[in-house]
Amino acid sequence: MKRTNKVRLIEPFYSFLMICNQHNAEAPNLEQALHRMAQTEPNLDHDISWLLLPSYWAKMVVALISFLCFANSYDGDFVFDDSEAIINNKDLRAETPLGDLWHHDFWGSKLSSNTSHKSYRPLTVLTFRINYLFAGGFYPVGFHVINIILHCTISVLMVDVFSILLGGLQFTSKGRRLNLAPKTSLLAALLFAAHPVHTECVAGIVGRADLLCALFFLLSFLGYCKAFKENKEGHNFSVFWVLVSVILGAIAMLCKEQGITILGLNAVFDALVINKLNLLELIQKLLHKDKSLEVIVISMPAPMEDIELIMYNYQNTGLLRKGLLLRITLLMSGGASILYIRWRIMGTGPPAFTEVDNPASFADSLFVRAINYNYYYSLNAWLLLCPWWLCFDWSMGCIPLIKSVSDWRIIALAALWFCLIGLICQALCSEDSHKRRILTLGLGFLIIPFLPASNLFFRVGFVIAERVIYLPSIGYCILFTYGFSLLSKQAKKKKILAVAVLGILLINVMRCALRSSQWRSEEQLFRSALSVCPLNAKVHYNVGKNLADKGNQSAAIKYYREAVRLNPKYVHAMNNLGNILKERNELQEAEELLSLAVQIQPDFAAAWMNLGIVQNSLRRFEEAEQSYWTAIKHRKKYPDCYYNLGRLYADLNRHIDALNAWRNATVLKPEHSLAWNNMIILLDNTGNLAQAEAVGREALELIPNDHSLMFSLANVLGKSQKYKESEALFLKAIKANPNAASYHGNLAVLYHRWGNLDLAKKHYEVSLKLDPMAPGTKENYNLLRRRLEQLQKKGGA
Repeated sequence: MKRTNKVRLIEPFYSFLMICNQHNAEAPNLEQALHRMAQTEPNLDHDISWLLLPSYWAKMVVALISFLCFANSYDGDFVFDDSEAIINNKDLRAETPLGDLWHHDFWGSKLSSNTSHKSYRPLTVLTFRINYLFAGGFYPVGFHVINIILHCTISVLMVDVFSILLGGLQFTSKGRRLNLAPKTSLLAALLFAAHPVHTECVAGIVGRADLLCALFFLLSFLGYCKAFKENKEGHNFSVFWVLVSVILGAIAMLCKEQGITILGLNAVFDALVINKLNLLELIQKLLHKDKSLEVIVISMPAPMEDIELIMYNYQNTGLLRKGLLLRITLLMSGGASILYIRWRIMGTGPPAFTEVDNPASFADSLFVRAINYNYYYSLNAWLLLCPWWLCFDWSMGCIPLIKSVSDWRIIALAALWFCLIGLICQALCSEDSHKRRILTLGLGFLIIPFLPASNLFFRVGFVIAERVIYLPSIGYCILFTYGFSLLSKQAKKKKILAVAVLGILLINVMRCALRSSQWRSEEQLFRSALSVCPLNAKVHYNVGKNLADKGNQSAAIKYYREAVRLNPKYVHAMNNLGNILKERNELQEAEELLSLAVQIQPDFAAAWMNLGIVQNSLRRFEEAEQSYWTAIKHRKKYPDCYYNLGRLYADLNRHIDALNAWRNATVLKPEHSLAWNNMIILLDNTGNLAQAEAVGREALELIPNDHSLMFSLANVLGKSQKYKESEALFLKAIKANPNAASYHGNLAVLYHRWGNLDLAKKHYEVSLKLDPMAPGTKENYNLLRRRLEQLQKKGGA
């Protein structure tokens, strides 16, 4: 039996024709027809009780709310990862060639290095560098202000993005895009602007990678939408804007890896919104080889030709399908080219992560890995739904592994997939095309940007990272807003529901303000995590490190010990604890901890160096020397280790070896003041005054404002009887550090030798006032007094 092909008009298109025919005489203005047509379609705005503001005012409100949420972070410090990504990143400094940014990772390491995390974000690093140059140094205010401005800009753009995602894409005859969902787009944008999970991205300077990525991500989407704006050709879409969208997607990826996912989302948007494809129906027809998929051309009546020119949503089906294939080809080829270039730059080596960074990815059992990955997904979903328990780091035991189906946390997985499967079924099977479109777009924006962080394609270096759900929160806001509209449709008292949502927004704003204040300093940030992740060894480690930096060693020891207890293989905590114990002269326990650290991680260069320092203090010189060289073996460019090795050789009177070690330290780190000083002092003490003077002058050329170098060179010049130059350096050193007793004492000695006895007496007295127990100063002062007394007697006679 021969099968007949049925021609069926798309319902919205048919509705549009009817409206235009009915109002042809009384409404010649095409924009009126467009608005009437929009009113016949399902519209979320019809069902909710919410603010209806003009587009400009809506954007102003969103900008204001987004600013209020995070404004108090503007004067925060550099915290957590900011130290490594900004302060210790040489790529920010002017002396580093700009070209190096394209061959280094986010942290300033070479991409070819085995220790590189392969986080390739050169454009983000470039903005840090610009911040640094304009500020004239590492002043965090400028960095924070840029982050706040970026978030406000992104939130404002979200008004346009949500109006398209929730209301559809339609243009007027003049090419102006219609906002068919002004109320729901405002609500969704406010939810996005004031979501507490965004605090890490905005208040943490390193979060700029996510902000810049999101900015170009949204610009790429809006650029893709412009491809369907009316042009002189009439029906044709703009290839130019599709290519612009691909380029903006590439820029987003150069800010952070997630940016590439916009190309996939543009393809989904094209299929669902522009082509209005019913995925389930399409799959069924493909499976049954239904001939109704053939191209159908619908002729337009003469009076409707102008309307056909602008309504890209309702164009001839065949034209759209052909255009879709071309656009998808452009997106796919663009994405493949971008990924290939990135692969060529980064190399094929995978990033180096450890088990403590992402324990589930190191599990031997595929079942354990799969269960825990899904549990992580459920926790990310929970952070979107209830962003109250936020933490700067979720690794190191914060979330214990699920190893058995008897673990009650399996319920979270079941709840997640129950919700997801329900939403997917509605998105595919619902007879309501409007519901299908919104749910599919919501799920697409929720899931697709999250895929790079899902562990599905490659191992990531974290368990949960709040920053990676900055983009997926767009999908959450779509689904929340759609759910609110459904509830409003059923509710009799819509205003009560609206007040409840307004209450949620206010709570979120307050939570954002509280959380961003916690990100203002490391002490507040780290302590805030103790109640959220008490099992996280890194939290205790960071609290201890912060206390140690402030000089509170006793409290720091407590937290370091807890970190080691929670994670017996935490080598960094062992290293820092060993350092403190070394400074407190508890050398035996320090050696045990450092020995264990290098046993667990044999290539831990810092622990080997510290072990060498302890062994040197215990006068086990051969072992110390071996430890130092092991450290240098694992870290070739290790100036501090060469410095300590030089100290060992100096203690052993191996002067040539000591000078060579210190010279190596200064070659690797020209600003290594301690190494320069030790060279000057050793040469001075061994009578090599000319060589000591040469080294001192070389050092001061490199570090002209170092008062300790001025002091050491002044001593050498004084012994060489270059009193005038020596005096000038002493005075300059004292001006830089007026409370150094030794500076005044040695200047007094210079004046004493020079015969300026009154000035000598003055500086001896200042030195003794600053340090009454200064070695040698009291004896020299007494000698001077006796000399002055003798001179007075001679004068009196």
